[in-house]
Amino acid sequence: MTPSLDPSSLQTDLFIDGHWQKAANGATFSVENPATNQVIAHVADGSPEDAALAIEAAGRAQAAWGKSTPRERADILRRAFDLVIANTDRLAAIMTAEMGKPLAEARGEVAYGAEMLRWFSEEAVRIGGDSATSVDGNTRILITKEPVGPSVLVTPWNFPLAMGARKIAPAVAAGCTMVFKPAELTPLTSLALVAIFKEAGLPDGVLNVVTTSSASSVVRTWTDSGIARKISFTGSTEVGKVLLRQAADNVMRASMELGGNAPFIVLADADIEKAVDGAMKAKMRNMGEACTAANRFFVHRSVVEEFGEKFSKKMSELQVGNGTLAGTDVGPLIEQKGLDKVESLVADAVSKGARVLTGGTRPEGPGYFYSPTVLADVPTDAALMSTEIFGPVAAITPFDSEDEVLRLANDTEWGLVGYVFTESMDKALRFSADLEVGMVGLNTGLVSNPAAPFGGVKQSGLGREGGKIGIEEFLEYKYTAIAV
Repeated sequence: MTPSLDPSSLQTDLFIDGHWQKAANGATFSVENPATNQVIAHVADGSPEDAALAIEAAGRAQAAWGKSTPRERADILRRAFDLVIANTDRLAAIMTAEMGKPLAEARGEVAYGAEMLRWFSEEAVRIGGDSATSVDGNTRILITKEPVGPSVLVTPWNFPLAMGARKIAPAVAAGCTMVFKPAELTPLTSLALVAIFKEAGLPDGVLNVVTTSSASSVVRTWTDSGIARKISFTGSTEVGKVLLRQAADNVMRASMELGGNAPFIVLADADIEKAVDGAMKAKMRNMGEACTAANRFFVHRSVVEEFGEKFSKKMSELQVGNGTLAGTDVGPLIEQKGLDKVESLVADAVSKGARVLTGGTRPEGPGYFYSPTVLADVPTDAALMSTEIFGPVAAITPFDSEDEVLRLANDTEWGLVGYVFTESMDKALRFSADLEVGMVGLNTGLVSNPAAPFGGVKQSGLGREGGKIGIEEFLEYKYTAIAV
């Protein structure tokens, strides 16, 4: 725990129909600090019974909330934004304690999540429609938009405030009620965000939260209820496919932000200093535990040695440690399973001929720490080339031609984001067009932005979050024919 965080101030209950309450069966689960392996809180462990109460509350609240004015919804989101900003240090401290990221990075996530609230507060008052005359002139066509209805929101552990804000904000703006299941590993930040929405004046029943150690039983209760009309999920492709099948039973709308295997391409004409700076951002944000993290580094053979030397030097200079300590650049991974996966992937790559330029070890002591690692000459059959690493490991593979690297980059079932570094506008435009991804970072290692539509293609998901079209995921179109 950090000195600024009082354990007794942490919210640990379920939130249903405007009230904090224990799980119906009284059960709890523990939340661990991944830097110390110490338990920091015991959180209500919701069951299908609690889930049923939550979706019923959302169903009851939908009619009135759906008729609320755009200004009312916008004002609530703006108040929530102000409260998040005012509570930045406390929210960051909670996040670092349960997730591990350094405090500076946690504060950055708070700012990013808050911007989602502000963005959708501005979009709430801009929900439009359309009108036209039929081609025969006998009918006036009126098109309006309505909230899709009660929505199921399921978020991952790696960005516990930003992911909640990115889903809750457009649902509030559109006039949808919600049932929300935060990640079991990092529920405390999400519960703190929910408390802020209550303080901001969100009506009872609009946002209902069930924390649980049994995600499948809780979410299945919601998708089977016949009340929920929409599901928005961020997480693994494997789980996303399961949820899509469940959603199909009641023909629910679905938004899926799933796995990634991002290529980071450095062409022969790239500014190497700029490419290294971009690589640090694309790889090391959130200790590499991000769906947008650069996974496969394809570097032109003519510059691969220079890039590898400069990149590995910067990686070796990063300070690994508890996120609460001054000077820490890299916190722990989230759990033992993630640490074991990273160690296994590195060992596999080395056994197949990869060279370790820096890192490749686990520091001694408590916590799930792993040293920032750069591997060179990674063969394409190494397991980490077809696996989402979710850790501080960069795998460099040389290439000789543009056609070759495009084939390698697109040789994956995922298509979330790709990064390209080049000084040629023609090459930049070609790669932007030919990469099979939903987002491209050209000479930048950071693509997430509240004003931009976030999402992927292929098995990286369906739909978009953020930007002008983010609110559309929570709206239905209605056509009214008016006789002229």
